[in-house]
Parts: sequence; C-alpha cells; structure tokens
Amino acid sequence: MTAPPLEAPDGYEISTDPARLDADLVHRWLSTDAYWSVGLPRAQYERAVAGSLNFGLYETGSGRQAAYARVVTDHATFAWLCDVYVARDDRGKGLGTALVEAIADHLASCGLPRVTLATKDAHGVYEKIGFRPLAAPEQWMTMGLMDPGPLGI
Repeated sequence: MTAPPLEAPDGYEISTDPARLDADLVHRWLSTDAYWSVGLPRAQYERAVAGSLNFGLYETGSGRQAAYARVVTDHATFAWLCDVYVARDDRGKGLGTALVEAIADHLASCGLPRVTLATKDAHGVYEKIGFRPLAAPEQWMTMGLMDPGPLGI
C-alpha cells in the first residue's frame, strides 16, 4: 500500500522514501552547517537515517533535494522531530515550515500523544505549526552520555 502524497509547496514534492535521499548532500549539510551536529561522522549519520522516518523535500522538475528532516518514533506513543534542515539557497521560501507541516500531518494519523523537538533558534517557525514550550518541564529529564550541556544558550 502506497502512502498518500504529502502536501508540498508548488514546484516541490515531499517524500518519505529513503532511497530518494541525497545521502552525501544531507550528511554534508548536517556535519558542516547544522550547529547541533557539526562533525557528525558518516557512519553515525547512516545509523540515524536507518533508524528513523526520513522526509526529503525535492524540486519537482529536477528532483534536487532542497530540505531534509527526520523523525524518531514508535508510530504509537512518541515522536522526536530532528535534523530539520533547509539548503541555504532555498531558505526564506517557507519550505521549512511546509516540510514540518507535512510531517505533522503525516504523524497525526498515528494518534501520537506528543511530538517533541529541540531548537536553539527557530522557536517561531515551530510555534506557527503548533509546537509549544513544555507545559511541565520539571517532569522531563535527559541523559546526555556525550552531552556537554546547552549549545551556547
């Protein structure tokens, strides 16, 4: 059974097919230009992709990948949205917002009670889609086995 197409801006399409990902490009974006994963080793990136639901946003005509995001989820109780990245030349066109809206719509069918994310600087983008700060942050904990702490916050 094929999943219905995801809503995308005119001239673009969104796919969850991992075979469509431009792995070299996405790894370069994340390992060299994304503050949360600079220096990400290729093997670790590949494990992350293999264990996640991946979303690519592509130009319809050329197939060029313009954005990427992934979701770590059990499809039943929890999802973590991460690695949302829009190519520098494609920023300012609403593609990141459109991609996250499509992801939220896709996940809605799972009946998840929560989707979480962490961001240093894009709160406004995610608030437009419905994300809010934690209502009870005192109930949440983290264990950063390799976490040096907040990223310059």
